[in-house]
Amino acid sequence: MGERLQNEVIGGYKLNYRFYSGQDLYSDGDIEEQMLNICKEKRIDEALREGDSWPILYHFSKARENLLEWYEFDRDASLLEIGAGCGALTGLFGRRLARVVCIELSRRRSLINAYKNADTASAEIFVGNFEEIELDEQFDYVTLIGVLEYSKLYLGGNDPFHAMLKKVRGSLKDGGKAIIAIENKMGMKYFSGAAEDHTGVAFDGINNYINTSGAVTFSKPELTNLLTECGFENLHFYYPMPDYKLPAVIYSDSYLPGPGELRNIKRAYSGTNYQMFDEETAYDTVCGDNEFPYFANSFLVIAEKQ
Repeated sequence: MGERLQNEVIGGYKLNYRFYSGQDLYSDGDIEEQMLNICKEKRIDEALREGDSWPILYHFSKARENLLEWYEFDRDASLLEIGAGCGALTGLFGRRLARVVCIELSRRRSLINAYKNADTASAEIFVGNFEEIELDEQFDYVTLIGVLEYSKLYLGGNDPFHAMLKKVRGSLKDGGKAIIAIENKMGMKYFSGAAEDHTGVAFDGINNYINTSGAVTFSKPELTNLLTECGFENLHFYYPMPDYKLPAVIYSDSYLPGPGELRNIKRAYSGTNYQMFDEETAYDTVCGDNEFPYFANSFLVIAEKQ
């Protein structure tokens, strides 16, 4: 490792490089340099209007905040955002909570986050691997938004998913809440022929990732068991549609969609996709049989530390 970078302050954001190795370990490629310039020049709205890039839509769309804009955070509380990325949700957290701390592998993504949100919110971003970062505090909330599925890539050991969730649990105060968003490997879009979001292989999750060694997701029973085994209780499942990335509506176990309610479903993902059948009419049957939670495309879970 070379000489450690000096910490930076950008508006209300502090970038802490104490644990940074000097190498960005996760990236969408050269488009991120363009995204950084867009944020510095405050051209996000223009880029969304004029561009057709999936990374720009995914990282900059205000629809990303729909995932948790409705949630009633305790305004005096603290939140740890693991895998903050380019800050699609960091600004929301900064506006809603007294203290926000982020962990992000990439310096460039952290800079995008800071320039994107620094005028409206404040946060401290630790740049580095979650496994190597040591924080001397516990939080009221810890988020894993599109992160848990990558545990095998960044955590060692025989069971990285348990290791990740146990580290999350250790970062929470007693009674604190973990907030997790992840795709459902048994989601209806995958049965219909959509490529798996991480591997790009059709039916990969449905086939239990038999040829995959990277990111993997879970069915609802699998995710429930995993969280329970790691010491979480009072699990509340929500079902963003069309998925958690660009949600238009969020259902819960207290209000599930009925037959005829899921219409004009827009697939909020990129890549090559096939449509093996009409998802909307298939959902009619699933909803009529009260099985929507098993076939929802993704999950938002709020789980309490015992």
